[in-house]
Amino acid sequence: MFKNIKNDLPSSIVVFFVALPLCLGIALASGAPLFSGVIAGIIGGVIVGSLSGSKLGVSGPAAGLAAIVLSAIATLGSYENFLVAVVLAGIIQLIFGFLKAGVIGYYFPSSVIKGMLTGIGIIIILKQIPHFFGYDAEPEGAESFIEASGENTFSSLFNIFDHLILGSLVIGVLGLAVILFWDLVLAKKAKFFTIIQGPLIAVVLGIAFFMITGSNESLAISQSHLVSVPIPEDINSFLNQFSFPNFSAITNPEVWIVAFTIALVASLETLLSVEACDKLDPDKNVTPTNRELLAQGTGNIVSGLIGGLPITQVIVRSSANVQSGGKSKLSTIIHGFLLLISVILIPTLLNKIPLSVLAAILLVVGYKLAKPKLFKQMYQLGWKQFVPFIVTIIGIVFTDLLVGIGLGLAVGIVVILLKSYQNSHFLHIEDNSNGKHKIKMTLAEEVTFFNKGAILKELDSLPRDTQLEINLIKTRYLDNDIIEILEDFLFKAKERNIDIKLISKRGIVDKPASFIHFFNERPKSDLSLS
Repeated sequence: MFKNIKNDLPSSIVVFFVALPLCLGIALASGAPLFSGVIAGIIGGVIVGSLSGSKLGVSGPAAGLAAIVLSAIATLGSYENFLVAVVLAGIIQLIFGFLKAGVIGYYFPSSVIKGMLTGIGIIIILKQIPHFFGYDAEPEGAESFIEASGENTFSSLFNIFDHLILGSLVIGVLGLAVILFWDLVLAKKAKFFTIIQGPLIAVVLGIAFFMITGSNESLAISQSHLVSVPIPEDINSFLNQFSFPNFSAITNPEVWIVAFTIALVASLETLLSVEACDKLDPDKNVTPTNRELLAQGTGNIVSGLIGGLPITQVIVRSSANVQSGGKSKLSTIIHGFLLLISVILIPTLLNKIPLSVLAAILLVVGYKLAKPKLFKQMYQLGWKQFVPFIVTIIGIVFTDLLVGIGLGLAVGIVVILLKSYQNSHFLHIEDNSNGKHKIKMTLAEEVTFFNKGAILKELDSLPRDTQLEINLIKTRYLDNDIIEILEDFLFKAKERNIDIKLISKRGIVDKPASFIHFFNERPKSDLSLS
């Protein structure tokens, strides 16, 4: 892990600044103690980060669980009773992991995963614009279309100028300008500017601005527009922020219902985030999903035992990690320790950070997830990819994350049912090695995203120094998800000295440079891959 510390340390600082307001905001939206969100962030970073097989995924409290937590605390009567459900949810996740339920993540089509990333990017932008202008009625980290204040995502945008805070806007604009200038200009000039990153400088400027303008009537920023970390007076008051489960409530059937609900939703969100994070990973690492469920289960047990919110892997923090140049899970672990150290040693300083500066950081994260060129790329792939992609985005923006993904998945399944027929033999492996590792992989007539889990497993199990022959002679339909898997595998093939030979009706290609290029360049009359 430590060989990439020059990348992971700067990245962990950016993830820390993204995670801190989200941990506090999600706790507030959940009706839980503010410190419970910080506990979950620390556990997600240190415990889950250490146990997980994901190199870039970051775990912590999730906005998608806020409504469930809010309702559960009221139903179960106290936060201590709710913590019992969190511990039990962790145990259920361990069972999911031992039962190898992580394979579920492979059955979500690429178009839906990309729609999820883009939809979250759009939601980040829409939700952070009010904070950027100083309108902080909604807690940081909220994702649902209907807001707790009674407004919705778009009505709050229309009300921005009725609640504008000039100081917040000024430092938000300055912070955004610094981040963009750092990213687009300075980072390309010298390595120093990739080690000390723009978001850190923006936060320092934000603190300095708050302190300098404190006596200025027009530019002063009040406490309600700053980060709000609980400040303990002494060690005893710090320790009193931890809550512990009331295990006498374990016989309450409602506790078990809440536990199973949290386990199911948290596991699903985690598996979707794992898929999305692997898509973003420039090194094309494949996260072991069953191990991830075991790590998440352990994290939730520990979080529940000491008063934390339930934990999932979360795409906003994970994408910030990727965008900031993180290379290993050391970045995730360090961000967890930064949360712990900062709330103990410098909570007063943290409470001088304007929320608008953190909104500027998140606006950049959101834009990088929802770049306009992605819409063009998905459109060019055809309606079978574009329709589920757009439906997922619309569903996420106008409802919430899980509903949007469910809608996209439903449309994706309908598309597959319309365009392909059932074929039980989609993959044939033939080992002609005789000690020389010669593997022949023959794909069937119809290969869809339903098959990507098995193909990923077969490709990942190939030994080093293998001669791999991929036969597409009989293949009439090859889903874009499978093409992307093959494209990503080229990176690993070079590392493991695997030579690839591609056989199709168009001829034989040794060591193809790009599967995507090969399939996009095929003649329209070629029915071998229609």
